Amino acid sequence: MNQANQSTLAAGSSTDPAAEAAALDAMFVDTIDRLCADQANRALREQAEDGVWPAALWAAFDEIGLVRCLVSEAAGGAGISLCSALRALKRTAYHAVPLPLAESMMATRLLQAAGLEVPEGVLTVARLDPEGAMPRVAWGERAGFIVTVGAGGDGDTVSLLSGRATLIRQEKNLAGEPRPTLGRAGLQQVAHAQLGGAANLLELYGALARSAQMAGALERALHLSLEYANERVQFGRPIGKFQAVQHLLAVQASHAAAASAACDAAIDASLDAPESFLVALAKARTSEAAGQGADIAHQVHGAMGFTREHSLHHVTRRLYAWRDEYGGEAYWQQRIGRLICAQGADAFWPMLTGL
Repeated sequence: MNQANQSTLAAGSSTDPAAEAAALDAMFVDTIDRLCADQANRALREQAEDGVWPAALWAAFDEIGLVRCLVSEAAGGAGISLCSALRALKRTAYHAVPLPLAESMMATRLLQAAGLEVPEGVLTVARLDPEGAMPRVAWGERAGFIVTVGAGGDGDTVSLLSGRATLIRQEKNLAGEPRPTLGRAGLQQVAHAQLGGAANLLELYGALARSAQMAGALERALHLSLEYANERVQFGRPIGKFQAVQHLLAVQASHAAAASAACDAAIDASLDAPESFLVALAKARTSEAAGQGADIAHQVHGAMGFTREHSLHHVTRRLYAWRDEYGGEAYWQQRIGRLICAQGADAFWPMLTGL
C-alpha cells in the first residue's frame, strides 16, 4: 500500500479493531470508486473483451495495494485481512472491473496455505484434470504465474508455475473474460508443497470470491434499474411510478439484499479460511439471485440492457457467467443438504439459530 493510502488509514484509525476494519473497508471502497470513475469506462471494458490487456488499470490497482492486499507489509503487500479484501473485491465487481483480482487473491491464499512465497505479477489459479491439462483457466494467457491444485497422496498439493503455457483451446465466458484451456508444456515449476487446511480449498475460495463479486454486480444492476425507472418516461410519467415496475424493482432489491447478507455472513465467518457451510449458503443464494436479478434488470430496461450502447450488460453478463463458476446454485444446495445430514437431526436447529 502506498504512503498516501497508509496516511489516510492512520488518520481514520482508532483503538477499536472493528472501527479500524470499517475505516479500511471504507477507504478501499472510496479509492476504488474514484479509480474506476477515472479509468474503468465502457471503452476499456470492450477493449478487454477484444483481448487488450488493461495494463494501466492493473498498475493503478497495484498502486493502491489491492493486487497484493493479502500479502504482509513486510513482504511488500498491504497486509489486510481476507474480509477486507473480499469487500474490496465486491466493489470492483460493482464497477465490472475487467481484471483477475479475484484470481490473484485466491492464488495468494493458496500459496500462503501451502507455506509458499507469493511472487509479484499477475497470478491466476487452475485445477489439473486427470490428463494434466488445465481447463478454463481465468485470464490464463495473461498470468505470469499459475497456481495449480492437484490431488496428492496425502491430499491436495499446490504448485507454482511460471512461463508460457501451451494453448489447447481458446474460450471466453459469457462476460467475455478469458477462460482458455492450457497445457503444462512451456511452464516450469517454481515451487511445490502440500496444501494445508480444509479439503477442496480452491473450490471454497472460488465460491467465496464469486459470491462477493456477484453481490457487488447485483448492487450495480439494481442501481442502474432504479436510475432508469426514474428517468424513462412513458405515458407522461416515469415508469418507476407504475405499480408493475415497482413490484419488479422490489423483487430485484430483495434478491440483491439477500445475496449481500448471505455473502457478508460468509465473509465475516471466513477470517483465516473459508467457512464451508456459510460459503455454501452464500454461493447458492448469490447464484440464485444472479439469474433472477439480471432477468428483472433487463425487464425494467425493456431489454435495452442487451444493446452494446447500454452499460447494464457489463454487469448482467458477469452475473450469468459467475453464477455457474465454482459450482452453480443446485450444486451448492446439494452440498448444504449433505452438510446438514452429516451433522444429524439434533444438530440442525442449534446450527441454524447460531448463524
